[in-house]
Amino acid sequence: MSEGSQFFNRVACVVSKASGSLGAFVAALGVVIVWAGTGPLFKFNDTWQLVINTGTTIVTFLMVFLIQHTQNADTAALHIKLDELIRATSTANNELLNLEEMDQERLEEIRRRYEALASTAAQLKAKKDACMPAPPGQTDQLADV
Repeated sequence: MSEGSQFFNRVACVVSKASGSLGAFVAALGVVIVWAGTGPLFKFNDTWQLVINTGTTIVTFLMVFLIQHTQNADTAALHIKLDELIRATSTANNELLNLEEMDQERLEEIRRRYEALASTAAQLKAKKDACMPAPPGQTDQLADV
């Protein structure tokens, strides 16, 4: 990994964490309050409005890239962890290790298969719950129903 890439990773991580903090919110709120407070001083003219519009547009534009970078890194790490859990589980379906590389048609086929499994599991649970005896002390309540 190049020095520039490592630097960007560090900056993106720090900025992403900091932007989600209480301090960042308070600072942004402070900027908006100061800007709003200076409105009468500048007679709410177009330049006064342009300042906040330009500032927020630039910050938003840059934050999109920083947040996307950290989101990509988090997603990659999560995929690696899940892949390891699938690989290490002897009864797991190893086909799931490569889901992110599959085309939409194959993903939809797998999703439908797991949806059917979930439906079957829910039906079995409902059947089991219907056959379960009442918990101790609740038999009188059931007789009143």
